[in-house]
Amino acid sequence: MAQTEEFDEELADFVRRVAELKAARSVSPDELPAVLDAALFELDHVATALWPRPRAAEPATGGNGSRNAAADKHEQQLLRAVFQRLPLPVALVDREAVVRRLNFAATTFTGVRAGYATGRPMTGFLAHADRAAFRSQVAAVARGEGDRGLTVHLQQNPRSPVRAVLTGLRPGNEPRTTVLAVLQPADDAQVGAAAARPSAPVPDLAETTRHAALTDLLDAMTRELLGGPVGDPDELLRRAAHVLHGRFADWVVADKGAARLERTAVLGADDAVVRDIAAQDPADSPLVVEAARGGAPTLLVRPEDLRALGEDASGAPVLVRADVTSLLCVPLIPEPGEPVQGVLTLFRSAGRLAFSMAEAKTLDMMARHIALAIRK
Repeated sequence: MAQTEEFDEELADFVRRVAELKAARSVSPDELPAVLDAALFELDHVATALWPRPRAAEPATGGNGSRNAAADKHEQQLLRAVFQRLPLPVALVDREAVVRRLNFAATTFTGVRAGYATGRPMTGFLAHADRAAFRSQVAAVARGEGDRGLTVHLQQNPRSPVRAVLTGLRPGNEPRTTVLAVLQPADDAQVGAAAARPSAPVPDLAETTRHAALTDLLDAMTRELLGGPVGDPDELLRRAAHVLHGRFADWVVADKGAARLERTAVLGADDAVVRDIAAQDPADSPLVVEAARGGAPTLLVRPEDLRALGEDASGAPVLVRADVTSLLCVPLIPEPGEPVQGVLTLFRSAGRLAFSMAEAKTLDMMARHIALAIRK
């Protein structure tokens, strides 16, 4: 019975990883080899491990009763302390790449707090093109197929390749094999500097600079709305999108209406992707439809659901085509309880800080002003 349940879980994991590999088909040609390697590993796995065949019963394990509870607890505390103080960035993940523990060096190296990372897939911290390969290799190590290593890119610094070394562990209190992931810059000369980099608090000057930038953005939006054309909501929405593009977001998508959405403006870095997103029916974008119906803003950082904004004409997820690392989706509502006038969706791509709560609040304020101008 236990073997049957384990087989069902393994098969379900395989199906999820194959779906992620399908979604990764739209990555650039330079990044396709890693996806192809992951697909070959999955094919090998289904041929050797998932094909039904008689399996020998696993020997039951039991405690020897020779160690007392106090000694076990002391040893676990010692191991946790050693794990946290390791100078290299180290993460402990399960077979689905969900983070169980992250040490101090890893939080500094990835820029992700341990409290935020725990319980979330580690693939969310990686570039979209690397996620399927990383998840597939973690699953292979968890199955006992040996240690693996691959090169990935962190969303926070996509231009610097990172070497991830994966090895299987079987802690005494864990029913299944977990995976230890050691991260280090691909250039070995940077390893010591990256591991020793202090986790300093953000200076107050930087916070003041960001606040001043938001104030300037609000001022620019107000001047654009006050000087915009009256009776032409499409042009007004396009002008508002141009204010937000570049200085606040890498991509801006503006949709007018609510019950029947119309794509009014798409501003981005890649002309081909801009055309594909502009040709998309907003009704095929679940997040936009939800904002238009529910009237609630959404802030997502490292979104896991790659189809939250639908697909383009080729079937590729919009989030992958635009290399989205964080997004804001805000309905345009003049006053609470009034009809939605449209939806603004903003993306930030790799290499740029994710949207903050303060920025989300500022955009929500500007969205109300835009809706008032459109209604007028």
